Amino acid sequence: MTDEKKRDAVSETAPTGASTVAAKAEGKSSKRKKWPIVIGVVAVVLVAAGAGFWAWHEQPSFCNAICHSPMDPYLEMWESEPEQPGVDKYGNAVENASSMMAIAHKYVGDEGGLTCLGCHEPTLQEQMSEGLLWATGGYVFPLEERSTNELMRWHMEEGDSFCLNEACHNMTRNDLVAATADLEPRNPHAQIHGELACSDCHKAHRASVNYCSQCHDDAPIPEGWLSWHESEKLQGVEL
Repeated sequence: MTDEKKRDAVSETAPTGASTVAAKAEGKSSKRKKWPIVIGVVAVVLVAAGAGFWAWHEQPSFCNAICHSPMDPYLEMWESEPEQPGVDKYGNAVENASSMMAIAHKYVGDEGGLTCLGCHEPTLQEQMSEGLLWATGGYVFPLEERSTNELMRWHMEEGDSFCLNEACHNMTRNDLVAATADLEPRNPHAQIHGELACSDCHKAHRASVNYCSQCHDDAPIPEGWLSWHESEKLQGVEL
């Protein structure tokens, strides 16, 4: 091949090589532009997954999935519907599921009602305590009932504030007493025999009980509730 032909050959191939370099540079630039999109999509997926997990975390099905025993009975209880026959956490039949406070509050409020964390606020101390008891098997079954006063101690608070607060029943004890002053034959909130916790009558996971009826046979029993003596016959309940 003559020198002239060689020069012509080099001249013809030079643009092709330049095009290849340019194409590679453009490809790298395109990849760099795609990375923020990929990161953004991953971030959205992670946020959505986290939100979904937190929503599930509030449901009885979460507790049931993590700790079948002792949480299975709570899920069965939660599946009861207001104003319908249901079952309590002990397996006892309940005439009106709304007599259980967990069900009565199931669809109450602007945000679709209360779930587990509406009452059982997951403080770190409480979760560590419960997790340790579950891991070691150091719990009783079925789980013992907690009074509203006991639940409040986790938050270093006392008294009626578990129920009587701005987020729930926005009133004082005196307001409550005044609201039921016309009930006969006596005002159930007057506490003439000493201070009682709200949960002495209003039960979360079993039919509520008229506490006064253990002494007063004429104490009225609201629809679906039990008298004290009827509650003594329930399976698994320790009064």
